[in-house]
Amino acid sequence: MDSPNRPRPTRDPSRHAAPQVFDYLRERIIALELPPGTLISRIELQDLFGFSSTPVRDALLKLQEESLVEIFPQHATVVSPIDLKLARQAHFLRRSVEQEAVRTIALMEERTEVVRRLETVIDVQAALLARGDLPGFENADREFHRIFFETVGVSELWTMTRRYSGHIDRIRRLHLPMPGKASQVIADHRAIVAGIASGDVSAAQGALREHLSKSLAFTPDLRARWPDYFRD
Repeated sequence: MDSPNRPRPTRDPSRHAAPQVFDYLRERIIALELPPGTLISRIELQDLFGFSSTPVRDALLKLQEESLVEIFPQHATVVSPIDLKLARQAHFLRRSVEQEAVRTIALMEERTEVVRRLETVIDVQAALLARGDLPGFENADREFHRIFFETVGVSELWTMTRRYSGHIDRIRRLHLPMPGKASQVIADHRAIVAGIASGDVSAAQGALREHLSKSLAFTPDLRARWPDYFRD
């Protein structure tokens, strides 16, 4: 289960054990380093972290709550297929919250600082893309959208939407390496920021809506390439 290209996780004594295992596995599942159908060994995780069985079990139960793994008692734990119904629900939730956040920001009297922060993230994305660093690009993409939630004072909703985003995030991870996709993300982000900067709510919301819809719209092509990764 462990990848030779990924460093062994470092135990953080300031954190509880189960969240460390959870974060490690969730990140790898979202990145498709652990694709659908992968068997997860509890024994390997215990050896990897040096933890007892209890935090490993608790981490897997939390992943099961997000429908990212399927636990078959006394048998196996397996990474779940990408559930299209859950992906659509996560998309609906995120689109609804982010469009309201973008509207609020575009109507703010003083939005120069948030525009500057968003433009800085876009510049970082462009540099990461030029280096071919797609994992870093994805992290910057999340930061771009997180700024919306932080700016309007609903950071807890960012945490909530992230909790429900595992399936659509895996769709986006499949889509991102496609030719032109990452460049289109940058162009979309610039269009969103342009709408915010000018105070044009309709333009900002329209650009956001178009941006968030693309990976889901591309799902039939992705499913044709990786049919074993999906279920309705």
